Formats: sequence, C-alpha cells, structure tokens
Amino acid sequence: MTGRSKGKLLFLAAAGASFVLSVSLWFSGDRERGQFVGLWVPSILALGALVMSENRDAQ
Repeated sequence: MTGRSKGKLLFLAAAGASFVLSVSLWFSGDRERGQFVGLWVPSILALGALVMSENRDAQ
C-alpha cells in the first residue's frame, strides 16, 4: 500500500467515524451535538482533497 493510498484511507476513516458519531449522537437525543459533529464530515473530506492535491503536485 502506497503512502498516497494510506492517506486517502486515513481521511475516509476519519470522515466515516465522524459520520457514525454524528448519527449516534442524533439518535441518542443530543441533536445539537449531532449536527455539530456532522459538519466535520465535509470539512475532513475537503482537507483530504487539499492535502492529496498538494502531494500530487509535488510528484
């Protein structure tokens, strides 16, 4: 597994964990925190896209 693949996997795992945490908070009744944590998902994915694009430019 290349470093680039590991990086993609790390960002996807972080976004997935954030999504699962958000859904679990929402359905446990803490809807406000669930929405807040849910906002992390697109931010994590955007950061991953930015970091991965910088790595591609360096190669």
